[in-house]
Amino acid sequence: MDKTTLQSTLESYFTWFHRHPELGFEEHKTTARIRELLVQAGVEILDAPLETGLIARIQGRPGGPVTALRADIDALPVTEAAGLDYASEHPGCMHACGHDFHLTALLGAAILLREEAETLAGTVKLLFQPAEEGAGGARVVLDTGYLDDVDEIYGLHVMAALAPGIIALSPGATYATVGSFRILVKGRGGHAAEPHRCKDPIVAAAQIITKAQTIISRGVSPFDPAVLSVTRVLAGTTWNVIPSDTLLEGTIRAFSVEKLTGIAENLGKICRGAEESDGVEIEYTWRINTYSTNNDPALTEWAAETAKTLGLSVVPYPPTMGGEDFALYQQRIPGVFLNIGVGSPQELHNPGFIANPAPLSAAAELLAALGKGAAARLARNSRPPWRNFHAG
Repeated sequence: MDKTTLQSTLESYFTWFHRHPELGFEEHKTTARIRELLVQAGVEILDAPLETGLIARIQGRPGGPVTALRADIDALPVTEAAGLDYASEHPGCMHACGHDFHLTALLGAAILLREEAETLAGTVKLLFQPAEEGAGGARVVLDTGYLDDVDEIYGLHVMAALAPGIIALSPGATYATVGSFRILVKGRGGHAAEPHRCKDPIVAAAQIITKAQTIISRGVSPFDPAVLSVTRVLAGTTWNVIPSDTLLEGTIRAFSVEKLTGIAENLGKICRGAEESDGVEIEYTWRINTYSTNNDPALTEWAAETAKTLGLSVVPYPPTMGGEDFALYQQRIPGVFLNIGVGSPQELHNPGFIANPAPLSAAAELLAALGKGAAARLARNSRPPWRNFHAG
């Protein structure tokens, strides 16, 4: 398929997916549409035990290396305000993180790789992953065992601030380790005119919020990036009643598990201090949602050179406190997570975010080149001896 036809085809796919966003593990129509388009392109779909999302395969030389290309497919609970003529048709749900772009680019790569199947030095698996936005989709996919035979994996994400079509990537950790926390402050409610008869959970929660900001500003080196944000506060039902409970939720982010754990433990100390000083009871829990991405240095250099051979400009990617469960694949499989500019007027997760579809064909060509090129390189250099089992 020539580039002009490919771009036109992908833009039509992209607008459909943008109109029909679905949240994590609810991507039933999205999955059905992906399946329909893959079948139409003659791509084999594997019988992986996934309720949403799917894994497809393009078989080249039997017994050859196996590479994987990944795209996420879920949307966010955001009400769109971008003013597009193909805006979301699902109120309160929007592709505000570019996953519609990612999955469309992977569909384009599938079309290109299918046309070149006879020249592939191995197999390329195409992973359309559900529930990337904090719901554990990568873990579910890994648990199927259908990636156990994969030698290398590549993924792509849009970058709002970068000009359309520019590729950004760097070795090592580029996305942060992400944790979440929940703090339930249990007090004793009553009449707002008689606070002395109550144990006010709002006052205790306010002290926790204020004190928590010093964990980073006064306890972490400014040369060691970390973030703690309280993002949700729930308390009370009316103006003249002190409530019994206040709920706080938020996120902690750092580039190492050790740093994040230390911050989380310090937040727990602040909660225990509030219990003692305010006479409330506090339930505090936290967890790690996903780990830092870890781009293999040699593969990152190779991916950059591959992009340049396609005429794409490549720049370093500045580390972000954003999280990516692609990191879970990289804990088992060497790989690279790269970014492509879409020139959005607003950042990711914003109601006004717009993924410019102009670089879709370039993204598809790059993904296809990475899948095909990695298989050829692995075949030339011989695969690691510990990767001989072929699942799926």
